[in-house]
Formats: sequence, structure tokens, C-alpha cells
Amino acid sequence: MEAIILAGGFGTRLKPLTYTRAKSLLPILNKPMIAYLIESLPNSVDKVILAVNYKKSQIEEYFIKNDFGKEIIVNDEPEPLGTGGAAKFAEKHISDNFFVLNSDIICSLNLDQMIKFHNKKKALSTISLWPVENVSEFGVADVIENGKIIGFVEKPNQEDAPSNFINAGAYLLEPEILDYIESNKFVSMEKEIFPQIIKNTGKFFGYKFEGFWMDIGRISSYLSINFLLMNQKKINNIIGENFVNKGSLKQCSIGNNVKIGEKTVIESSIIFDNVKICDNIVIKNSIIGKNCSIYDNSNIINSVIGDDETIIKESNLNNNYIWNKPIPEGYPEKQIGNVIK
Repeated sequence: MEAIILAGGFGTRLKPLTYTRAKSLLPILNKPMIAYLIESLPNSVDKVILAVNYKKSQIEEYFIKNDFGKEIIVNDEPEPLGTGGAAKFAEKHISDNFFVLNSDIICSLNLDQMIKFHNKKKALSTISLWPVENVSEFGVADVIENGKIIGFVEKPNQEDAPSNFINAGAYLLEPEILDYIESNKFVSMEKEIFPQIIKNTGKFFGYKFEGFWMDIGRISSYLSINFLLMNQKKINNIIGENFVNKGSLKQCSIGNNVKIGEKTVIESSIIFDNVKICDNIVIKNSIIGKNCSIYDNSNIINSVIGDDETIIKESNLNNNYIWNKPIPEGYPEKQIGNVIK
């Protein structure tokens, strides 16, 4: 069985961190985001097709160095193709029913149970469904009692919503679905293909699950998933190798080769590898990129520091993001492609 993982986005809402790395390689508790997804795959999935475009070589290098016990194929898209286009572009690797998964969603979905549900319903398509409180921000599934989805309502008023369940970004599809998708074209599975399947077949189902679900699309959710997983593990901090600490930490993820000076306080923050943080510094609810140096008597609050930056003495940053180098060529100004609806 195969799984297509969508890992080609630029991650524009996570800049400047994604100026220098693939979004799917952003560390969560010192482990790349995409590793959590691959580790959640059932044993029946023996082939993983990574739909990539931006920072392809970084992703290839990571999987050369790390073995997950599955065949990994880096499927280089000539340009972003959307959820449907990426699935069609991987068609030659598909042998039977297959998953399409978003690399930037971390959740408690049990994919083995989703397969059982899909087979029991004899579905052509099964998507994961997650309950939300504010339905007006999402596309809401019109799902009937047996789990069949008969449509979607985009951003309804609370009183008009057919349910409180949204598309949670995991799809289990039969190969026939690929016949609906035109080759070499940007295609949104959600907007263009799913409505056709619902109309033509009536074999479109939603699998509801409980636990947690988070779309790591913004700095706020990137911070939050680290804290959520720390709370689940019942640990206060995650500490990498070669850590020298003369300050204090509270709810932090600390990478490798990090040095923290005297009278420095770091709370609810993520520190990447090879960072030097000097004396009498306060860092709260912030992210410090790789190879950074933060000098004495500085305050960094609600801010993001890109890789290889130097913060001079007595700096005061609040709600800032710091990037003092050229923006990478070809990096878009705003998000492109599919947003999960």
C-alpha cells in the first residue's frame, strides 16, 4: 500500500524559518515534522511518495540519512500541483488504494482504523473529520448518520452548519479516483474532485476521530504543537545534545549545541541548533533559528529570529521577526496552493 505525502509547500506563514528549510523539516521537539507522520503510518504502507518542490535536496538528504523501514520516493514536481495534481503525478507508483496526507498536520488519527472503516463502507474515498467549535472559519462536511458525506458548506453561520466536522487533511482513496484528475495541471482535490465523487458515486465517507489535531501553518500553531506534545509526555523541557545552561528554562524545546548564559530566562520558546544565548536575557514565546547569537541584556518576546542572525546587546524585540539577508529567489510573497478546507 502507498501513501502520498504532500511536502512541497513553501510555508510562507512560517517565514523566516522556511527561508532556509523545507517546512516539513521544521523540528518539533527536535524531530522533523514529517517524521511524526511517517511513524504514524500503518505497517501495510510499505511505500511513501513525497510530493515535493521547494527545498527538494534537503528532503532527499534527510531520507538518505534516516531509515523508516519503508521505500521512500521523492517525487519532484516541476511546479506546485495542488492536492489532486500531486496525486495524479504519483500515479505510476500507485498499485491499490492509497493515502494522501498533508505533512504539516500533526494529530492523533489512527490510520489503521481509518482503513477498516473505509473497507467496511466500500468507499471510493474516505476523509478524516475533526470537530471544531467555530464552524464559520471552515468548510463544513454535511455528513449523515452512517458517515456518508453528501456535500460541504463553506464557512456557514453557526445556525446553518450541517455539522461541526471539518476536513482534517487525511484521505484514503481508491485508484479510480485518479481518473477524475487531469494530468500536469494544478488540481484541488477538495474543490474540484471531491464534489464530483460525491455527485457521481455516493461513495464518499468521513471518518471521525478524537484526541488532538493541529495544522502547523502558522508560528502560533508551530509553538503550540511543541507545548502540546510536551504536556502529553509530561515533561517540562526537551533538551538536545551538548547543552550548556547557566540560566533557567520553562516549557522549552532546546536543540543541539546550545549555550545559555547566567541570569537568562527562557520560557515557552523553541531554540534551534548551534545557538549562543548570553547573559541576562529574557526570551518568551519566541523561536530562535539555527546558528544565532543573542547578546547580553536583551529581551525577545513573541518574536521569531531567522537562521544565522546576530542580536546585539540591549536589544528589545516584541512581536518582530528578524531576517537581515536577501529573501531566497522564487520564494512567494504569500501562500500559494491548497489550504485545507
